[in-house]
Amino acid sequence: MRIKASTLTIGQHSLTWGSRTYIMGILNITPDSFSGDGLLASVKEDDFKQMVLEQARRFVNSGADILDVGGESTRPGSQPVSLEQEMERVIPVIQTLSAELDVLISIDTYKSQVAEAALAAGAHMVNDVWGLRADARLAEVAAHKGAPVILMHNRSSWVHAEIKERLGGRYIGMAYENLLEDVKKELLESVTLAQTAGIPDDHIIVDPGIGFGKTVEQNLELVDRLGEIRALGYPVLLGPSRKSFIGYTLNLPADQRLEGTAAAVAIGIVRGADIVRVHDIEYMVRVARMSDAITRHLPNSA
Repeated sequence: MRIKASTLTIGQHSLTWGSRTYIMGILNITPDSFSGDGLLASVKEDDFKQMVLEQARRFVNSGADILDVGGESTRPGSQPVSLEQEMERVIPVIQTLSAELDVLISIDTYKSQVAEAALAAGAHMVNDVWGLRADARLAEVAAHKGAPVILMHNRSSWVHAEIKERLGGRYIGMAYENLLEDVKKELLESVTLAQTAGIPDDHIIVDPGIGFGKTVEQNLELVDRLGEIRALGYPVLLGPSRKSFIGYTLNLPADQRLEGTAAAVAIGIVRGADIVRVHDIEYMVRVARMSDAITRHLPNSA
């Protein structure tokens, strides 16, 4: 099924769906990211803006199209971050990135006040891991600012989380009546929330929520059947990078999941992903370009 709008235009930037796969680089402004890349974990907080800017420059120079800035970890078992602390982490970073780099910036938050401040600081779009369900005002903020939204499916519940020291957290015993039908139904409920607030269809991107309230087996099935999510008529973001379904499948910790991520990204692109959200930009750009060359018959970029 063709998506409802072929192009998303944000300021001077345009994303033409189906032309190629777009790369979203993850900038975790946290001390406790599941993947070990939380930028506050390895540097004094006073110095983190410069460190983030340097990493962002590397991402953009390697081919990232979007930078996704988040100030709260979403790993199983993580502790919530206060509104004030999240703002202190992400707003100075977004101000710096928007002043220094010509790239799309996404704010990874489910809090309307954070999103509003981030959009005022220079962010272009909102990535909500709760699909507009956690804060009813977030849809209104995005609509008022004319910001595209990424709506993720999420059934996360710490009751169903199991955490192992080497492999990290995973979800067990997650009951779905029908995995794909349930995910599609709940994504469309988030779409309705967006539409009701006045967000147009061409500003909506959906994400099946790999790793969020799904077992290892359910995550594998979602990647394989991603085409059914794209058939909803919206561009699709896929975020498999370094996640525990790879670790538990290959019995590898987060810092050894590069090849597993590459496989998930490649299969996801074959199945219809429009954006892939990843940590290892240089490598995943190559994976995406090769996958595009095979599936979309794009010319050699060398």
